Amino acid sequence: MPPRLPSLALPLPAAALALIAFLFVVPGIGHDLWKSHDALGLGIVHGMATSGDLLVPRVSGLLWMFDPPLFHWVALGFGRALDSLIPFHAAARLASAAFVLLAFWLIYAAARRWAPEGEGRTAAAAAVLLLLGSVGLMVHAHEALPELAALAALCTALAALPYAIRRPVSAGTVHGAALGLALLSSGWVAPASLAAATLACALVSPQWRQRRGGAFLVAALVAVLLVGLSWPIALALGSPNAFLEWWTLAVQSEGSPLAQLRYLLVTASWFAWPAWPLALWALWSLRRRWREPRIFVPACATFLMLTAHTWSGGARDVDLIPVLAPLALLGAQAVLTLRRGAAAALDWFAVLAFAFFVSLLWLGYAAMMTGVPPKIASNLARAAPGFVPQFELLPFLAALALLLGWLYVALYTAPSALRAPARWATGIVLLWGTVSLLLMPWVEHQKSYRSVALQLRSKVPVNAGCIAAKSLGVPQSAALDYHGGIRTQAFDALKPRECPLILVQGNPGDEFDAPGVGWSKLADVGRPGDKSERYRLYAADK
Repeated sequence: MPPRLPSLALPLPAAALALIAFLFVVPGIGHDLWKSHDALGLGIVHGMATSGDLLVPRVSGLLWMFDPPLFHWVALGFGRALDSLIPFHAAARLASAAFVLLAFWLIYAAARRWAPEGEGRTAAAAAVLLLLGSVGLMVHAHEALPELAALAALCTALAALPYAIRRPVSAGTVHGAALGLALLSSGWVAPASLAAATLACALVSPQWRQRRGGAFLVAALVAVLLVGLSWPIALALGSPNAFLEWWTLAVQSEGSPLAQLRYLLVTASWFAWPAWPLALWALWSLRRRWREPRIFVPACATFLMLTAHTWSGGARDVDLIPVLAPLALLGAQAVLTLRRGAAAALDWFAVLAFAFFVSLLWLGYAAMMTGVPPKIASNLARAAPGFVPQFELLPFLAALALLLGWLYVALYTAPSALRAPARWATGIVLLWGTVSLLLMPWVEHQKSYRSVALQLRSKVPVNAGCIAAKSLGVPQSAALDYHGGIRTQAFDALKPRECPLILVQGNPGDEFDAPGVGWSKLADVGRPGDKSERYRLYAADK
């Protein structure tokens, strides 16, 4: 039997939620560049810092018009402000932490204002816990992703909607400006979907079909045009070719819509857990009130985002990050009506699942440090050849404190509708925190490109001239440029000796892309334990 301790009452106060959010975003924020989205994001920020060009995003000198630059501007500000205190990539990635914390705060505000009378604190806490507890956000919240800025912007837009009738002009201005910022963060799909849902709600909801609702929509339209079109107009005036490429990428459709839909639904089944089943229950249990804005807007926005992504093509799991905002807001309302059996099932699933996975992490850490059990220690060593573990007291104590804190939540939380979301969200904090505090050096040894970049840099002859690249991925190019100052240009088959050096990314088992006769290999390196990538540097024979 556990010792007697006071029960934890729910809903948690705002200060306790803030502490949980802080413990979620801070661990692991300073890791090296990881492929692929994280390296791309930081590659753009690094390019802006070195070139001074804030208008046109580039990765290792190459045009990159897939992502608008709002996130990168904010990350650059953090990087320059804190570069003297911490590494540039860690400082820049604090923008991710800031946007995630902002999203938590604003989804709290949105859910509290839109909840039925007397249930505001419960709904607000549930929205934060569901957003934080989304499985897909666990790793991505600690990467340099423009979608995190879009998530914060959408939460801002949602937080303005409860004031649409009471303060139509100011609420509309904030809503529209937030949608414009989302457009400047990661493209048109998320803000356009929420804008369409808001407009549709003004047509179907009796609460919004009035003169004040029209004033809200007009103010929102003006604000979204002023904010959202600012960068595209500046880009069209300053760099017409870059604008044309951005526009082409923004409106083009690729791939099969059915294949895209299948990918999004399968990915969302784990990425948006546990928000999506609760959102479905909210739609069912509140189906007779579907015209209410608090139900209609998040449900319609979620549907439109998924539909638009199936049309636009190129679906990626990070595209689901903005979808988490309306899903968490909708799922928070289900917490208030969830049946006891379903709540208990989710509750104990959370406790058992996180107890199991965190036990495995601690077992792996013990094996890494002591060699016992030998089988696990051998497997970990095989996955990261050359890694030498070192015991660090402060991370160990911090991980132990996280474990004890979660055990208190798991064992002493008073029965409540919020107990399942609270146990799940704190389990996510525990899982990520344990990996970051105990196993991050082992993870970094495998995922970081720092050693590859430094090894290649040491083999580049002095005053060698340009380096051509064959089959080099854009994220890898960004990481090599950041860590080793290795900037390449595209290989020209018509002028194969235009550059005296060629860098080839290939497979460990063959050298299919080797330049052939007349070239000497200077380096053949790869990340420890990586069985899919090798980087070979060749020099032209004189």
